[in-house]
Amino acid sequence: MEKKLSFVIPCYKSQKTVGIVIEEIREMLNKEAKYDYEIILVNDGSPDDVWDVIKEYADQDNHILGVNLAKNFGQHSAVLAGYHYCTGDYVISLDDDGQTPAGEVPKLLDELEKGYDVVYAKYEEMHQKAFRRWGSDFARRMSDYIFGVKGYYTGSFFVARKYVIEEMIRYNNCYPYLGGLVLRTTRNIGYVSVQHNDRMTGVSGYNLKKLFSLWFNGFTAFSVKPLEISTYIGFFIAFIGFVYTIVIIVRRLFIPELEALIPYGWSSQTSIILVIGGLILINMGLMGEYIGRIYICINNAPQFVVKEVCGKPGEKEK
Repeated sequence: MEKKLSFVIPCYKSQKTVGIVIEEIREMLNKEAKYDYEIILVNDGSPDDVWDVIKEYADQDNHILGVNLAKNFGQHSAVLAGYHYCTGDYVISLDDDGQTPAGEVPKLLDELEKGYDVVYAKYEEMHQKAFRRWGSDFARRMSDYIFGVKGYYTGSFFVARKYVIEEMIRYNNCYPYLGGLVLRTTRNIGYVSVQHNDRMTGVSGYNLKKLFSLWFNGFTAFSVKPLEISTYIGFFIAFIGFVYTIVIIVRRLFIPELEALIPYGWSSQTSIILVIGGLILINMGLMGEYIGRIYICINNAPQFVVKEVCGKPGEKEK
């Protein structure tokens, strides 16, 4: 029986590149004629004219579906919006800037056929700025601890079975994180090494602030371990304070002459107050972040809002 592939591409400032990505997918599928396919392009509130490009492709090709979001909701929300319209047996997520090589999709599919539920593309060399590479490496190390999975590698280029996607879109909260949603569904994950392409044009939509926000979202949306870390730090600081108190008492009782030589001043006290006060504020902020997210989710803030849909594939709406 012929398998159907669903390609989901979130689009943001990609007016000049999304067409190239579509042509790359078509070229790959011409070589892999055994698959039926659909391409779902999600406009994530892009400020350029990418939606006009998407509509033009959707009008010309009945394999293409365009989804226009009411505003910019972020890459992960846009991908989940596209998942709601998928009808394929295998779902492939990739970027709109050409850095994720669509020509390597058969490698991921071959690995998936070995029995995996999800297969990620793992890049041999990242063509990104140094701070992006450092941030990705740091996020992977933190993922090992937060999610309890050694060597878990996430990325925007992966293929998943239909049941995984159906489970992921059941998540209705407004802080989605795809890596966490995958792990919540399955641990049967494979990896394939591929070449990371250079960006065709422009610069990444992720700056340092957005990267940190994405990283922080992943670790607070699916784990309470950040709260555990803050608790451990609190106990450690309290232990240091207790030990220091014992040292002061012993010094005053048994070495009074040494105590007399130690000058009194505000510097040490101020430093201690600032350190402890800073840790208290950080922990309060962390707890406030969790409480704020709970409040927003209770108010049913949407993951995304679909403004318009064009094209014939996947006309169902959820």
